Amino acid sequence: MRLLVTGGAGFIGSAVVEEALAEGWRVRVLDSLRSDVHADVHAAAHPPHPGVEFVKADIRDDEAVARALLGVDAVCHQAAKVGLGVDIHDAPDYVSTNSLGTAALLAAMSTAGVERLVLASSMVVYGEGLSLDGHRTVQAPPRRHTDLRAGRFDPVSETTGEVLEPVEIGEEQPCDPRNVYAATKLEQELLARAWAQDGGRAALLRYHNVYGPGMPQGTPYAGVASLFRSALERGEAPRVFEDGRQRRDFIHVRDVARANIAALRWTEDPDNRGGRAFNVATGVPHTIGEFAASLATAFGGPEPVITGEYRLGDVRHITASAHRITAELGWRPTVAFEDGVREFARAPLRARVGAA
Repeated sequence: MRLLVTGGAGFIGSAVVEEALAEGWRVRVLDSLRSDVHADVHAAAHPPHPGVEFVKADIRDDEAVARALLGVDAVCHQAAKVGLGVDIHDAPDYVSTNSLGTAALLAAMSTAGVERLVLASSMVVYGEGLSLDGHRTVQAPPRRHTDLRAGRFDPVSETTGEVLEPVEIGEEQPCDPRNVYAATKLEQELLARAWAQDGGRAALLRYHNVYGPGMPQGTPYAGVASLFRSALERGEAPRVFEDGRQRRDFIHVRDVARANIAALRWTEDPDNRGGRAFNVATGVPHTIGEFAASLATAFGGPEPVITGEYRLGDVRHITASAHRITAELGWRPTVAFEDGVREFARAPLRARVGAA
């Protein structure tokens, strides 16, 4: 069986490639190797695994995508422009790469007769997540700028003004994207669902906070874990925004790669028609401050600094139920939080963009 991994030279994509090879897939990678993402373009274009075919092309290049799909049985679509995308001026690039790029890929898959898709989506489609307002479960409202400036970071009830208690969110809950990137990730899901109505099978994987060896630094892909680790390498204390009590579900990149393979097996079943969303999460939340403190201890660096700063467009809490992916795909996380953080503290990051 042959698998096409778009964005296969990236942090998560390369982990998916390694897992697929270990599972016996023949792998082809399509990646544009954008210079603002990949510091060492030459190394990225020559994967260390023998037998991996590489196509350097943009996901919006119709001819290249058509060639890359020749002889392919399934696609793991990891290619995307990521980041917060708060500024509306970012919207054209996000929509072009993520939305139009996905639409072009799906059209090419239909032409090539490829009926199996695993899509890299994100927790950001949920927005602020769910909370308890008294005895009611509600979608947490956007946080007000006046509250953030005053250091009141938790969402509050629109009726009582009391702080809302966050609860884990399942895939059946309504989506509420609150920045440009989130909007395009939801649009990718909707496009994949529409494509699957014609007989395809699409597993939509909503990744939560992914971290692990090979995480990039100094690029649009540098998430909070990478920022903390980079600070420690410089001998600086990790800077934690707000009060550090933001809840997230940190998931190791190897477990994310394994989830992709489990999803590929799900798409192999012809009875699984249409699109189906799955949280890729441990189901055990940790605060961002806790992650920073654990990483600093494992690295042997200075303790984190809680800054009280905030970014417009960030969500306060987003934690997930992993029940569906466990029950339907047979997937469970294998890397414990403490073990993953210790490994991440020792493992090298990818080179910074512009580095020698």
